[in-house]
Amino acid sequence: MSRPDPARGRGGFTLIELLVVITIIGALAALVGPSVFRNVGDSRTSAARSQVELYALALNSYRLDNDHFPSSDQGLAALRVAPTSGEAPRNWRGPYVSKVIAPDPWNRPFLYSSPGRLNPESFDLYSLGRDGQPGGTGEDADVTSWGGPVQ
Repeated sequence: MSRPDPARGRGGFTLIELLVVITIIGALAALVGPSVFRNVGDSRTSAARSQVELYALALNSYRLDNDHFPSSDQGLAALRVAPTSGEAPRNWRGPYVSKVIAPDPWNRPFLYSSPGRLNPESFDLYSLGRDGQPGGTGEDADVTSWGGPVQ
């Protein structure tokens, strides 16, 4: 009775098979990766746009109750807690937002001023996008309550 040869009974992959698999995975990553990361950037911009719209609605509700928008000094915090400085709210019925005012998706605070420089009758509310600079395109573009770029 002969014993089985241990070298012939081992299963495994050859070096060439492993190189082919790694090459295929690398090619797929090169093709799919950019579109996946582009979608991440688009989702951040969409999230910023949604947050700006939510805060704009809350600011308009604040104005309906108090006949004015919160001042620049009071900021967006006036949507959560009745302001104690500046022009006192006449009929504060807040909180106007249910959660703490979150930073933009790039972890910077939203910029708010009232009266606004571009909207002197109301407010300016915006995020400067990924680059933190006025202007830009794509993920670097400004996300504003008025729909245009910051000037």
